[in-house]
Amino acid sequence: MNTDTQSTGIKSLVEDWSADKQTFDISWGKLMMWIFLLSDTFIFSIFLISYMSVRMAATSEWPPTSEVFALTINGTHVPLLLIAIMTFILITSSGTMAMAVNYAYQGNRKRTVILMTITALLGLSFVGMQAFEWTKLIVEEGVRPWENPMGAAQFGAIFFMITGFHGLHVTGGVIYLMIIANRVRCGYYEKREHNIVEITGLYWHFVDLVWVFIFAFFYLW
Repeated sequence: MNTDTQSTGIKSLVEDWSADKQTFDISWGKLMMWIFLLSDTFIFSIFLISYMSVRMAATSEWPPTSEVFALTINGTHVPLLLIAIMTFILITSSGTMAMAVNYAYQGNRKRTVILMTITALLGLSFVGMQAFEWTKLIVEEGVRPWENPMGAAQFGAIFFMITGFHGLHVTGGVIYLMIIANRVRCGYYEKREHNIVEITGLYWHFVDLVWVFIFAFFYLW
């Protein structure tokens, strides 16, 4: 390799490094959200793995979730009815959030705000149902984080930890959605609306996806 070729190669390398080029066209906000969701994935994974370990190691009988989370309507015992409704609500909210992102890209601010508000209201109803579920377990069934009259003592601790942490995410997501929806309504982001709404959607879809795993591992197992 001659001196001219080496010089050209070094110059090209310096230009590449100093030109601030990027492989993927992604905003810093979206990148940071993906990093946050990745870290949150590790946390929820640890929680679910801990749940499986605790359940398999429990010496006392694990309470049958289909009975524990059943509702009695007009004298009929319906297993997991409330949980099924909660799951349906979150899946529906994921659909409305996807539609909000779509309208944000189309520049339809009014429909974007309406759909984000609907998504937030669905999330709020989910939190309300979860509060009802907790109240029923604590008041009627006597379940505590340190004891459980229906079987394995670890049941209460793992249940309140996992569902409580997820419920905190949903509550934070509802507040996040309403703040962004209000700013979109006021034209705060101008031409960046679609990007901001998409970032918000990433968080909400993640919360919905985590619930699917909680539903499958905790309530159906």
